[in-house]
Amino acid sequence: MSEPPLPSQAAGPAPDPPYKPLIGITMGEPAGIGAEVIVKALADPEVRSRGRFIIYGAAELLDYAADAAEVNPFWFRVPHENVEQIASGVVAADFDQYAMVTASLKRPSAEGGHASLRFLSEAVVAAQTGRIDAVVTGPIHKVSWQMAGCKAPGHTEWLAEACGVKRVTMAFVAGRLRVALASTHVAISEIRNLFTIGRVFQPIDLLHDTLVNWFGIERPRIAVAGLNPHAGEGGRFGDEETRIIEPAMVMAGEAGIQVEGPFPADSLFCAKQLAKYDGFVAMYHDQGLIPVKMLAFNTAVNVTLGLPIIRTSVDHGTAFDIVGNNQADPGSMKAAITLACQMATVRRATQACTAPAEGPPRALGR
Repeated sequence: MSEPPLPSQAAGPAPDPPYKPLIGITMGEPAGIGAEVIVKALADPEVRSRGRFIIYGAAELLDYAADAAEVNPFWFRVPHENVEQIASGVVAADFDQYAMVTASLKRPSAEGGHASLRFLSEAVVAAQTGRIDAVVTGPIHKVSWQMAGCKAPGHTEWLAEACGVKRVTMAFVAGRLRVALASTHVAISEIRNLFTIGRVFQPIDLLHDTLVNWFGIERPRIAVAGLNPHAGEGGRFGDEETRIIEPAMVMAGEAGIQVEGPFPADSLFCAKQLAKYDGFVAMYHDQGLIPVKMLAFNTAVNVTLGLPIIRTSVDHGTAFDIVGNNQADPGSMKAAITLACQMATVRRATQACTAPAEGPPRALGR
């Protein structure tokens, strides 16, 4: 009598291993803490196990950061022009001409601006052409960009122009809390003059699309904050709720979006509402950022909505004051990398499900 087959034999061929997205990480300002937080974040085996990674930056600066943090290098260097694809692990796409912008500079410079723009440009082109699945951006310094002749005030505006889109919205993710902003770096006194129905509708619309396509939530529920105390209290404290916010919500509802509000902001960002809604829209910067920072000061992630590519970012700056001291907290970079991996995986699965029957889904990465 023959022996029964081994379980592996009986089960047939082994299933394909889970897909690991290929994530591009830009170093940002080379004189800042970008290299340090990247090295520390990817030194965590749990973070590194989630994907494959290309670091766009200066490999020498990664070496300096690893030495200061007593981390054994876990990447291999490749000249940036030779990076095509990687099967596993971490590659440093080396722009060695920018290694002279060392951490000892500790200030903005035209050289630093040119370097961070070059890192970003290479990564975005790779994402646009499907060679990588997402981009995680390190901190840049806006003055360095200005000194380098860049007119864009920051990542969001630069990315919108590079990707050829008119509508982009800044959003932040802190665990389950996902907040899109109707206005960003605007003086409180100017918000009333800038508010339009379209300005409020845009973050609702883009947040809905992102929750469906990049977070895999089929029918997301979105809550909208009011602008005024008590959400205007029927016009007693302002009419923006009835004049602007509510019509924007009606437009969203007509587009098939589940949206509720406007709610008083002081009671919106609580545990009960967090469990009820998948996303939130805040009317101005601090209204949305205060709950995010309270919940996840060192682990919040900036996400740009409206782009054709996935872009996440750290929620902090270059921190020139602590550069070279091995004091930078990698929490936000870890969270940005992890979220990019999750979003890229969901997007790949979503595209596979919606691909036309006559052909396979478009390949994402390699």
